[in-house]
Amino acid sequence: MNIPSLARRYLPILTWGAEYSRKTLANDLVVALIVTVMLIPQSLAYALLAGLPPQIGLYASMAPLVLYAIFGTSRTLAVGPVAVASLMTAAAAGQVASQGTPEYLGAAIALAVVSGLLLLAMGLMRLGFLANFLSHPVISGFITASGIQIAAGQLGPVLGIHAEGENLVDLLKSMVPNLAHINPYTAVIGGATLAFLFWVRGSLKPLLMRFGLGDRAAGMLAKVGPVMAIVATTGAVWGLGLSEHGVKIVGTVPKGLPKLALPPMDLALWMKILVPALLISVVGYVESISVALTLAAKRRQRVDPDQELIALGMSNIGAAVSGGFPVTGGFARSVVNFEAGAETPAAGAFTAIGIALATMFLTPLLFFLPNATLAATIIVAVLSLVDLGALRRTYAYSRTDCAAMAATILLTLFDGVEAGLLAGVGLSIFLHLYRTSRPHVAVVGQIPGTMNFRNVARHDVVTDPGVLSLRVDASLYFPNARFIEDYINGAVAANPAIRHIILECPAVNTVDYSALESLEAVNLRLKDGGVTLHLSEVKGPVMDGLKETHFLKELTGQIHLTQYDAVSSINPELAIRTLEAQRLNP
Repeated sequence: MNIPSLARRYLPILTWGAEYSRKTLANDLVVALIVTVMLIPQSLAYALLAGLPPQIGLYASMAPLVLYAIFGTSRTLAVGPVAVASLMTAAAAGQVASQGTPEYLGAAIALAVVSGLLLLAMGLMRLGFLANFLSHPVISGFITASGIQIAAGQLGPVLGIHAEGENLVDLLKSMVPNLAHINPYTAVIGGATLAFLFWVRGSLKPLLMRFGLGDRAAGMLAKVGPVMAIVATTGAVWGLGLSEHGVKIVGTVPKGLPKLALPPMDLALWMKILVPALLISVVGYVESISVALTLAAKRRQRVDPDQELIALGMSNIGAAVSGGFPVTGGFARSVVNFEAGAETPAAGAFTAIGIALATMFLTPLLFFLPNATLAATIIVAVLSLVDLGALRRTYAYSRTDCAAMAATILLTLFDGVEAGLLAGVGLSIFLHLYRTSRPHVAVVGQIPGTMNFRNVARHDVVTDPGVLSLRVDASLYFPNARFIEDYINGAVAANPAIRHIILECPAVNTVDYSALESLEAVNLRLKDGGVTLHLSEVKGPVMDGLKETHFLKELTGQIHLTQYDAVSSINPELAIRTLEAQRLNP
């Protein structure tokens, strides 16, 4: 690979930047304005969710966007703070220090840099496939449980009472005794904001369309509901002096851009947060790549999963250097980015400029912004992530996947995000190994009038009593090697008439060394019993591997191109008669 192509591979901006035009610039600027308006309240809210000062959310929404524009391959993915990563950040940093301390902020920044380095390393080593170990039921269960926990945790600020805890049980325990101390002014603001935001989400767009606005314009205006809530409640708190009645407000948000600085370079701290950082990285990547691939498919664009690891890694390193916390691609803002017509990642860079301008000039206007409004914004945003109906749908299809999902939900709610996710991953891997340790094995026979072979339990087929044809519907590797060996031995012991066994292998993509030893043992045992072992429909890569061993030389039978060839080599008269049966009797 020459240098120009290598540069374009790792710097996608060189590809789309060469085609950039004035029209594209105009579209991206309009999109940036819309997303900026949406991202400001989200950034503030998710910073508070992570247990950090609100301006940290703004800091995390600048450099990452610019870096993703340089390294990212998705034209519409919008990077920034998201709810689940913010919750995981709070849980991880809370194990290191107390909220509000410099050490807590340092831990959050360290999480960003460690996550970034892990993502960058995985991208350079092209390890995007590792995210596949997080099955969809586990991710769905984790996000659902996180959404419930986040929403429950924000009920405290909405009601004006104290609530804390790393899981749902602790949150409820800390909240219930304080229900008698609800601040009525805060509760009114929080409740009204919740009602307004739910109404905006479900009813504002249809209302605007009835007034003659187009679908796209009405949808864009409906997305700025949180901004309207911020303006209204901030004005009410300021005008009515509600901060003097116990309504907690954001207070002073420092003006100006973040100062670039190295993140904490404490090796002991890095080791302490390594596992949480890895979990944040993987969960963030899975969420991000899912959104990116979905949106790219709608425009028939291409997204490189391994390059996305690099882009997210650089984005998180940029967040750390600018005093932010872990970021990833957000679903809601990416959809807005897409629907508004973003054509290139430059829209994200322009959004970063908009956030920077807001940080420099608009932060004094946020002084009287009530925390209850931001908490209500979070609740409405995360409840869209909750999908308890997925349990029923998953159960109807796969009880084992449902078990993994349920375990992830329960452990996340009752023991915290890290325990829930690790348990879900562990259970998914265990269930996968269990399922593949007992693969489906079908006894097959020839369908009359054809050369096709199908399961004797499902089709009317013809078989030879002296030939046992087995189709193995899985690759052969160490978890199932003994199962296949025992299955064949049991079948032979149960039917003394068997003289030939044919393993049909169309679904066998690999044969590892453990499975090879089992095949060798089966071959020798069958040979001692006067039974010949044959293979059919062996794939090229598997055959290449077998040729490097002694197995083919010791094999008592042959390897056949098709199952029909194998059967006809043993009993040609029966195979031909079966093939012609349908033709003679249509």
